[in-house]
Amino acid sequence: MIKEEKEKQRDFKDFIVKISRVTKVTKGGKRFRFSVFVVSGDQQGRVGIGLGKGKDISSAMAKAIKRARKDLITVPLRENTVPYNVQGRHGASKVVIRSACKGTGVIAGGPMRAIFEGLGVQDVLTKSYGSTNKQNVVKATLNALAKMRSVQEIARLRGKTIEQVVKGSHVAAA
Repeated sequence: MIKEEKEKQRDFKDFIVKISRVTKVTKGGKRFRFSVFVVSGDQQGRVGIGLGKGKDISSAMAKAIKRARKDLITVPLRENTVPYNVQGRHGASKVVIRSACKGTGVIAGGPMRAIFEGLGVQDVLTKSYGSTNKQNVVKATLNALAKMRSVQEIARLRGKTIEQVVKGSHVAAA
């Protein structure tokens, strides 16, 4: 059981989105702590985010990675891209994610790029509007990705076959 868990842990790739030094001024002087924001993904369609705080960077990073791997979301992918266009919001940040042709690459800004590399997406077009706060942009991206449904799931919800769903829309089968 423990070996299987370690095997799963090795497959993950971690991306540091933001490291902040936080200062608390006390009567005796200043106390420094660190806050680390991490994206962790298995490059197979699962990704999570985590925020860790600690006295040193390494302990904060360990906490963030542990939290990111605890709450993963699964995103349905179509080959190397997302199945359809989607929008997401968090706070004052808004993101638009579009599927792209093979060979396009990951066209995304820093925080969003980390998520798509963690997911294993190789072709995608993105744009962020509003606030550029890294945490809000990442959470808006996850909000958009969490809205995505696979063709099988859409067919099950509508009570139809996959062929009927694909025939009636412009979405290709996964």
